[in-house]
Amino acid sequence: STGAMKKMYSDCPGCPYVDYEYYYNYYGAFDYANQWVLSALDGSKTSFSNGNADFSKFSLVGRQEAAKKGTAYMNIFMYVIREFEDALDDCKENCINCNDDPVHAWDEGVAFYTGSMEGTDGSGDGKLLHGLADKRCGDFATCGTNADAKTGTAKVNYDLFDHFALGQHQLLVGNCAAARTTKEKIVDIMYIPLVQGTIRYAYKVAKLQGAEKEKAEGAVFAAAVLPRIAAANPNAAEKIYTSMKVGASSTDYHAVKSAFESTYRNLGITCKQVGGLWNDATGSYYEGASPCKDASTKANKGTAGIIVGSVFAGVAVIAVGFVLFMRRREIKGQPVFQTKQVDEGADMN
Repeated sequence: STGAMKKMYSDCPGCPYVDYEYYYNYYGAFDYANQWVLSALDGSKTSFSNGNADFSKFSLVGRQEAAKKGTAYMNIFMYVIREFEDALDDCKENCINCNDDPVHAWDEGVAFYTGSMEGTDGSGDGKLLHGLADKRCGDFATCGTNADAKTGTAKVNYDLFDHFALGQHQLLVGNCAAARTTKEKIVDIMYIPLVQGTIRYAYKVAKLQGAEKEKAEGAVFAAAVLPRIAAANPNAAEKIYTSMKVGASSTDYHAVKSAFESTYRNLGITCKQVGGLWNDATGSYYEGASPCKDASTKANKGTAGIIVGSVFAGVAVIAVGFVLFMRRREIKGQPVFQTKQVDEGADMN
């Protein structure tokens, strides 16, 4: 993080990287993630343009959470994106034998995302972003390939590893433009567990009497995603920060949830991907924590209703027309349906 300015803002072919610029614009510091962790460790206050945290308000319990999770979800999160961007910077278009270095950088991004504790199949208990996604999918019922299971691998991880493999291939064959599109999809998905984490701890603090540990975890999840939210909707970011900041006087869960939801379209994610906060004890979503409804779903339902209604209306018009036609034939003595007369004495066998 101390070398972030050169690596992501000023001294690289693709600088400034889009997502890093969101964070610099919001915090006003090139080493924002480093400052967050150091301030948490020594119990001091950050000096950001926005999103400040006064860790003197926390004991060692809260400061530990802020430092530990700040390392993984602020520092490493952005470095993963940096590795993908670095791969794209070095990609040579339409050159099959020229892109070993970009592929290597891409693979490093995947390695930083996953960590060394996940094992070869992702079944381990990792501490980085892969592990986070798997934990949050259990909380939001978004595990499995259909994003509807409560245990197992996160749908986020299934989708990301599909994109990781696709991007690697695109770089290898020199399809740099397609690889950039894949990178953008990857980054969109990477934000989902951070959104889920913030919403989860907003609920814990507001509804379940969460203590300092929960408040600290909520604060660091919010800090990890607030710059992206601010780029989409500054008012939404301010609402989230007010409820989730270190030392917040109160936490309004519903305000936090609705503020996030107002930005999903801009973030390139959906209500279904985020899911709802699941209560294992009741086998249902927590009160007020069900998934929101995607605009596309609403539109599809509305369109379906219009189609069905139009079909029925059409059938009704045809039916009325046919009845009138039958009536006109009957008046003329030419009914449409006539009883076939059988000659007297005809054989009925």
